[in-house]
Amino acid sequence: MQTQDTKLRGPAVWALILTGVASFMAALDNLVVTTALPAIREDLGGKLEDLEWTVNAYTLTFAVLLMFGAALGDRFGRRRLFIVGLAIFTGASAAAALSPGIDALIAARAVQGIGAAIMMPLTLTLLTAAVPAARRGMALGIYGAVTGLAVASGPLIGGSLTEHISWQWIFWLNVPTGLALIPLARLRLAESTAPDARLDIPGTLLISGGLFGIVYALVNANSEGWTSATVLTGLIVGAALVGGFIHHGFHNANPMLPMRLFRDRGFLGINLAGLLMFLGMFGSIFLLSQFLQGVAGYSPTEAGLRMLPWTGMPMIVAPLAGILSDRIGGRPVVAAGLAFQALGLGWFAAILSADVSYAAQLPPLILSGIGMALYFAPAANVLMSTVAPADQGRASGANTALREVGGALGVAVLASVFSAQGGYESPQAFTDGTVPALCIGAGAVALAAGLALLVPRRTKADGAHADRTAAVPEKVPAAR
Repeated sequence: MQTQDTKLRGPAVWALILTGVASFMAALDNLVVTTALPAIREDLGGKLEDLEWTVNAYTLTFAVLLMFGAALGDRFGRRRLFIVGLAIFTGASAAAALSPGIDALIAARAVQGIGAAIMMPLTLTLLTAAVPAARRGMALGIYGAVTGLAVASGPLIGGSLTEHISWQWIFWLNVPTGLALIPLARLRLAESTAPDARLDIPGTLLISGGLFGIVYALVNANSEGWTSATVLTGLIVGAALVGGFIHHGFHNANPMLPMRLFRDRGFLGINLAGLLMFLGMFGSIFLLSQFLQGVAGYSPTEAGLRMLPWTGMPMIVAPLAGILSDRIGGRPVVAAGLAFQALGLGWFAAILSADVSYAAQLPPLILSGIGMALYFAPAANVLMSTVAPADQGRASGANTALREVGGALGVAVLASVFSAQGGYESPQAFTDGTVPALCIGAGAVALAAGLALLVPRRTKADGAHADRTAAVPEKVPAAR
């Protein structure tokens, strides 16, 4: 028996290391660029909309191709596609570091997002296949902590590398790591497929084109005018394509995202809440990370450190939030977390000025961080409790994709408000643009708190069911 246990342990440890490091890289690149934006703007030039695309090119391609990437792994081999995604991500990181101009950087970031969309959903599937069921909860807990650490440390790592070496190193960091992971993944991970997997190419094209059109219009609205042909075309065509995707999801036999899931008010509520949460959070971090450097005068490293009470708080509070949700249910904890996040952003907007001290900024940063932790800890259980076991894989993939879409929309919407009300001309102009943008972000998250209340109250039996299913999101590909 001891010999058998040892054989099981080796592959599980390798799978945890390889998938954990890969997910760390993909999650890190969501926020690592935020504290480097002023340096990128100084070095490569570019306008506000170019900086938006530096962030959104990654999050948007990641979001719209996430479920398609999982289906590719099901169809052609999960290990094989994991390696393909990792190679694309690594190559695009090198291209980003070597970018001679802002347009080349944006293009490289988009390709990075494609690689992450193929790689990221397969990490959980590969990890689950390698870990015995008795140890799966522990493995997934470590995996989740690693991903959370990447999000928390993103602004700090980006700021430190930018200040002490150069902004290019936020991308060079991925290259040796990716090159080391590729052969190890080939040697240490087992191959698997889902024979009945189908690719929803029409659905992928519809949602990709629709979201690109809408985000493109929002990003360029202030520079070209809301009534310009380009912006109106982007909004109208984008909305039409998204409508086509919704129609496709209702009527196609095997859609990427079955729209019938949204008939459940709990599923609808928790997903819309997640989209709005990321809209307010990502858009605010995009502006505040620049405020701390351009207005408050902090170095990139100092700015990253000062963001930690917000981005790093989930590492401290999330375990307590998980215990609380077990006792009183996930719905009130999620709603309270979103309310705290909204209050934090509103507080920030109320006290922000060109000469605001960090001591005044600290309470809203901490409150926002506590709110983020209260939201993240029970959100997966709440989501899984709204769908049948057979739909858990697609539900998890849809939730992740919608949150990434929310992040892309958040940067576009809040930067549009910023550009209409202020700009980079002076510290006061930057502050004048940031305050109303933060108010919009706070309002979006407050609406998310209300939508979270759509989730039905759960009984203790429901809570137990959710706890049992919370360890299943890795079956995103297998559910297709």
